[in-house]
Order: sequence, then C-alpha cells, then structure tokens
Amino acid sequence: MSLSDLFTQVAHNPVLGLTCLLVLAVVLVNGWTDAPNAIATVVSTGVLSFRRAVALAAACNLLGVLVMTAINATVAETVYSIADFGPDRAAALSALCAALCAIVLWAVLAWRFGVPTSESHALVAGLTGAALALPGGLDNIRAGAWGRVLLGLVLSVALGWWVGGLCRRLLERLHPSLPLCRRGQLAGAGAMAFLHGAQDGQKFLGVFLLGAALAQGGGVGQTFSVPGWLMLLCAAVMALGTAMGGRRIIETVGRDMVILAPREGLAADLGGGLCLLLCTLAGLPVSTTHAKTAAILGAGSAGGGTVNHRVAARIALTWLFTFPGCGLLGFLLASLFRSPLSCGILMPGTIF
Repeated sequence: MSLSDLFTQVAHNPVLGLTCLLVLAVVLVNGWTDAPNAIATVVSTGVLSFRRAVALAAACNLLGVLVMTAINATVAETVYSIADFGPDRAAALSALCAALCAIVLWAVLAWRFGVPTSESHALVAGLTGAALALPGGLDNIRAGAWGRVLLGLVLSVALGWWVGGLCRRLLERLHPSLPLCRRGQLAGAGAMAFLHGAQDGQKFLGVFLLGAALAQGGGVGQTFSVPGWLMLLCAAVMALGTAMGGRRIIETVGRDMVILAPREGLAADLGGGLCLLLCTLAGLPVSTTHAKTAAILGAGSAGGGTVNHRVAARIALTWLFTFPGCGLLGFLLASLFRSPLSCGILMPGTIF
C-alpha cells in the first residue's frame, strides 16, 4: 500500500482517516509514557540528565522501529492477526476506533498517577474487548496470536527479573570500576530504547495496517506487508512522543520503587535489554515496561538494595488490571460506537 493509496481510501472513507489519527495518537502516547522506562536507570543513577536521556531515547527509538521491522516483522503480524473484526467495514472500523480510544484513556490515566503501564498489553486488551463486542463474540479472537501474547507476558516478567539478578551477581564478581559502569549504562539505555522501538513500533504498525485492511473489507486473511513510508511515519511520531518526556514514570521506576547504584543500574539495563532482544528475535510481542521494571527489581534485590514493596505492588496491580480494565473499556466503547446514534455520527448515512 502506497501513501497515495491511503489518501485515496481516506477520501472515500473518512473513518479510516480517524482510525489512522487515533493510531498515531496511541504511538505518540506510547513514546511519551512507555519509552521513559528505557532510560529510567540512566537518569536515576545520575549518568545522564533527563533531557539528554530523552534525546538518546528518541533517536534510538527511531532506529529501532526502522531496523527491526525491516529485519523481522513477526511482532507486527501477530498484533495484526490478534482478532477478526468481521466483514462489515463500518462495524469493524468503529470497533477499532473504540479499541484505540480505550488504549489512550488507559495510558493517560496511568501516567497521571505516575504508574508505568504497558501500552502493548493495553493494545491487545483493547483490540480483544472491541472484537468481543462485535457479532461472533469469542469466535472473533485468534487463539494462536493470543497464545504468543501470553507467552511474551510471562517471559518478559520472569526472564527480565532472572536475567537482571544474574547480571547483578556477575557484576559483583567482576567488580567493574564506576566509570566503566557509567559507560555501560549509556550503551544499555540506548539498547533498551532501540528495542522499545523495535517492539512497540512494530505493534502499532500492525494496527495501522489492520485499519487499512478493514477499510477495504478485508482483515487478517490479507497478505501482510509493511511499507517503508509507514515505518518512517510511526518511528517519527514515537520519537516525538519520547521527546515530550515522562519524568513521573522515571521517578516511580528508578527512584521510588528501588534505590539503584550504578552497578544495579547497569545490571537492570543488561537484563532488560537481553530479555527484549531474545523475545524480539523470536517474534514474541512483549512489554518493554514489564521487562525493564522486572529487571530493575531483580537487580535491586540481588544487590541488596532497598525495594519499596508498596510501590512495586502498586505497579504489579496496574499490570494485573490492564487486561480486564482496558479490555472492558474497549468492549464498552465498541458497544457505544455501534449504537444507532453513534453510527450516524461516525458513518453518516448508515442509519437511514
């Protein structure tokens, strides 16, 4: 699909234009609220100032979207095929709009309270809830794609925590100097931001292409291909969102939850980065937030750091409620958008 093809489709179907804008809004919010997790340790340990860390994250996010999507777009394809929205173009696009609105609402609410939540899992939950509101219900959900999401959820937390702790114990034996730890943290933060772009950028590319396919009356059965212009667009919007910063989330993860020394910070960057790299190469959609936060907890615990269990529990509860909470929001909004009055607003002429 070329850019001119998209403009032609939007001219004939304005709701597709609304869908595309909502996808880009979610990408912006993701860069704003999720990407700060990648730089939480490098800021909290004083290696980089907040502004310099944000600039580093924005640049590496941009590269991550472009490079990894060109190499392996399996993550995008998994999100693209997570649910079947049916052959009714009007109903399918309105449900997709509902899912995207639910994701934005959930992410902004979590940011307001400074809690790092996963837009990746909010995305899956919102799409699933919206698809359940359509005729067909549970039959609209693709079990294979959902299985990969659940596997990624378990691995991102378990592997992130274990590898973060393992790296901390290895660093204890190697006893690197403080300057070496600081340089390692710079590289680790860049790698984490790169892999955030690789993971989350792909997910939203999949949603963008799903919207275009639904507008044509297709869906998960269509051939999957990511055009270069779309990679550039999503990468640029994610970088812009990252540049807006997320200071509250950095303070929660890197300072309130656990007090990190440079050695623990380096271990957390290495642990989270290795977890994300392995899962991305395996084509599993995982959460940058979950992987990095789990790695921070693993490194902090292994290093004997003071873990604020109350803050950690608050973060864990937010993770736990993301699937049912955002899924319910998606379901309710999709049901609302399918009402006759809403259909008349979204799709003029459909109720007469």
